[in-house]
Amino acid sequence: MKLNRTLLRDATDQGLLSEQQAEGLWAFLTERTAHTPGFNGTHVLYYLGGLIAIGAMTLFMTLGWERFGGWGILCIALAYAAAGLWLTESLLARRLPIPAGIVAAFVVALTPLAIYGLQSALGFWAEGRVYRDYHRFVDWRWIMMELATLAIGTIMLWRYRLPFLVMPVAVTLWYMSMDLAPFLAAENGSVWELRKLVSLYFGLLMVGLAFWVDLRTRHTLDYAFWLYLFGVIAFWGGLSSMSSDSELSKFFYLCINLLMIGIGTLLARRIFVVCGGLGAAGYLGHLAYNVFEDSLLFPFALTLLGLGVIYLGILWQRHEARLSARLRGLLPAELRELVEARSASH
Repeated sequence: MKLNRTLLRDATDQGLLSEQQAEGLWAFLTERTAHTPGFNGTHVLYYLGGLIAIGAMTLFMTLGWERFGGWGILCIALAYAAAGLWLTESLLARRLPIPAGIVAAFVVALTPLAIYGLQSALGFWAEGRVYRDYHRFVDWRWIMMELATLAIGTIMLWRYRLPFLVMPVAVTLWYMSMDLAPFLAAENGSVWELRKLVSLYFGLLMVGLAFWVDLRTRHTLDYAFWLYLFGVIAFWGGLSSMSSDSELSKFFYLCINLLMIGIGTLLARRIFVVCGGLGAAGYLGHLAYNVFEDSLLFPFALTLLGLGVIYLGILWQRHEARLSARLRGLLPAELRELVEARSASH
């Protein structure tokens, strides 16, 4: 439930709170959540500006920078990083952790550019690869840039403990899941199948890491969001790209997606629910267009199934408090605290 001024005003009108109490409570909540990321004008400007700056040095890098040469690119990247570190410290001193985290992430995002400049200066990219290709093409030779980014990201996280710093780390892990396949296999027809498996298992490892981080930080800030996001994308993307002629395998795929919806609901992580919902819809589309293409009863059966799910939702709403308490009582203490903490924050 989202607490807002309207709810407080309604509580005041019903005599549950005095106007003075309502104003005091709202002031307390506003101060308490001022540094929690949210969808408001200030934070939108923070993230929009940060993503533009990060994009300028990553996704939107132009070929014109190649004229600086390897050493020039390295020096510019280091100068930008030094300025970013100074600005991060300045923002933290002014108690502005959200823009500080964005600027710190900008510093981490500069790492691939700096490593590319160094490698280019040493003649490593003699074949003509340019930096902008790092964000466009899969290539095992990006591995050194990715390892360096992970190292710098880990150091920055250890130093500043700002949740948005996990974003460039998670993106780099996602990139690495795609670049590992050509590194592990020769360039032949089997590489594509290997990429699917690498994405699947790498994504699963990222989700496991995110869950571990989530448990460790359940009483503090949300450090696991970006790891969950890119881990689920890598896992679900690898899983969904696999093909099989077995209807049993396709049904198993549906079960995995339904399980993802359940996990996402339990942990209050929407990315599980979104990907699981897309996968379930894809399976139903397979049934409609392939298995039951000429069936008259399939649409009726699917309609009844949907109405049945709605009815289950009604039953759950009626007994939600009792059922939730009973189910959470079955969970280990740490996981129960995590579920309660994340449910309260959403």
